[in-house]
Amino acid sequence: MNLHKEKANFVKCPLIKESPASIECKVKEIKELGSHHMFIAEVLAINAEDEYINEKGAFDISKCNLITYANGNYYTLGKKLGRFGFSVQKKRKTRK
Repeated sequence: MNLHKEKANFVKCPLIKESPASIECKVKEIKELGSHHMFIAEVLAINAEDEYINEKGAFDISKCNLITYANGNYYTLGKKLGRFGFSVQKKRKTRK
């Protein structure tokens, strides 16, 4: 994958230089949930490249060519499926 380490500003863990965004966190609590653990953390810094920030100053995740890992395999992400609240959003009335 040809990834490179980059020094973080607030944590000892290195960042991935090629990542479009990095979130530096301090773990506050670890909850054991049976098959896995949930980490509760304080966000110390969010770093994002300018090319991934939209005209409103918000991070635009659709520009990032994301990948994910599940059960020993990597997958690409990218197709927008909806947004928060879309499943309960009232339908717009159409004019006839």
